[in-house]
Amino acid sequence: MLTTYLRDFFNLFYPHVCPACGRALSTGEKRLCSVCLWRMPKTNFHLQEDNPVLRRFWGKTSVSSAASFVFFDKGEKVQHMLHSLKYQNNTELGIFLGELYGAELKSSPLFSSCDGIVPVPLHLKKIRTRGYNQSDFIAEGLSNAMGIPVYKKFLTRTVATSTQTRKARYARFENVENVFRLNGEKADAKHFLIVDDIITTGSTLEACASCINQIEGVKVSVATFACTF
Repeated sequence: MLTTYLRDFFNLFYPHVCPACGRALSTGEKRLCSVCLWRMPKTNFHLQEDNPVLRRFWGKTSVSSAASFVFFDKGEKVQHMLHSLKYQNNTELGIFLGELYGAELKSSPLFSSCDGIVPVPLHLKKIRTRGYNQSDFIAEGLSNAMGIPVYKKFLTRTVATSTQTRKARYARFENVENVFRLNGEKADAKHFLIVDDIITTGSTLEACASCINQIEGVKVSVATFACTF
């Protein structure tokens, strides 16, 4: 806890520190220090047609491919990165992480046909509180690396659901069931990539995928920065 407070303090007054470990960034280092960048706990799920992220959707909704960039461990560096992105206005970090992952997804046969990115939307109430949607910036980075457009208004979150934290799998599903709708934004994409910061049970992403799957003739894939399994 003390480490978290110290990191928050230094990030407030000295923004050029690594959000993962709190060390001052050296000349040439961008967003993350070289050590944390080198030691990121990558999953390589984007290279596996059958992986634990994709299995979250089996028997629930149609998802062509699914993957996460890194593994999440509570109290570890990936959590510090997400905390900085979500609560410390470190939106540039989200773009940077998205660009890292996008470079890998672009070269994966499982994701190379994706031609439109849809970030999981937040409700307007949450946007007003936080000021931004962290998934928008991960999506922006993915777009930069993959060369495909982002459709930030393609889905709308119509209900301000309670937090998913500490909810069981079925309770999470009930919490997000029927809370998303298509917003009418024009998109020429035929293979949508839904993007979020983290996947736990997959209920939120499942609800988004089910919504997009209402469109005839499209495919849906999923990519998140982190996963909890």
